[in-house]
Amino acid sequence: MWEPNTPEGGRAFRELGRVIRTITLLRFLSEPGLREQITAITNKAEAFHGYSEWLMIGGKLIGHNDPDHQERVVKFNELLANCAIYSTALDITHVANQFAAEGYPVERDDLATITPYIQHTIRRMGDLVLNLTPLEQAPATRLDLEPRVLFAPRT
Repeated sequence: MWEPNTPEGGRAFRELGRVIRTITLLRFLSEPGLREQITAITNKAEAFHGYSEWLMIGGKLIGHNDPDHQERVVKFNELLANCAIYSTALDITHVANQFAAEGYPVERDDLATITPYIQHTIRRMGDLVLNLTPLEQAPATRLDLEPRVLFAPRT
């Protein structure tokens, strides 16, 4: 019986990893559906990283050698990107609901093409005005499409 923490066990795991990688590569080459799925997921991840990189004030450079500080900067930047994406998704949902309320058809395929990575509405270095007066009405914080949008008859 071999132990995983021995040199023989380490070689066995390395060879098992190579077998799994080879099987995955063969599936990738022979299955067009798998290639499309992997490409779509990769494109989504790259779009998010490009958006969060655009939001990063100061660019790619993290001017500190402390790994804990670097990790915090990356996590806060991703949090900022997620907040901006969420806000944009709320705006898109609001507009889609307004169109549906006015009787305009909102197609799911059209909604699927809208990206939440919109940059022209964000002023990274612009004026920040802090208004501390309470809102009269609570802002919408849910991404609920109206039933007439979700269950509209397909044409």
